[in-house]
Amino acid sequence: MVAQTTPEEPINQVRLVGRISRDPEQRELPSGDTLWTFRLVVGRTGERAASRQTVDVLDCAVWGGRVQRSVAGWSSGDVVELGGSVRRRFFRGAAGSASRVEVEVTSGRLIRRAASG
Repeated sequence: MVAQTTPEEPINQVRLVGRISRDPEQRELPSGDTLWTFRLVVGRTGERAASRQTVDVLDCAVWGGRVQRSVAGWSSGDVVELGGSVRRRFFRGAAGSASRVEVEVTSGRLIRRAASG
């Protein structure tokens, strides 16, 4: 029998495998930093009885490092595997203060290119 333990530290890690729903976009921020964003469509797993929804669409952001070079070569329809953390980002928009939840991607790899048609 394996003893169950409780983590001493909070854990905010995600691993996702899904399909990119549109080409990633690069933006240069006023600070000079470069940001890549895209949406990932991930099929739901586990119990689905409470909802008819079969997928989740997640906003993803890549702030730096080697992953940006990978994302630059990804396209709509590609299947990728990502690792990162869930973040809630606050910003000021035209209608006032707002927030959004997104996945801050720290690792990623292409699994399969989109079928060309």
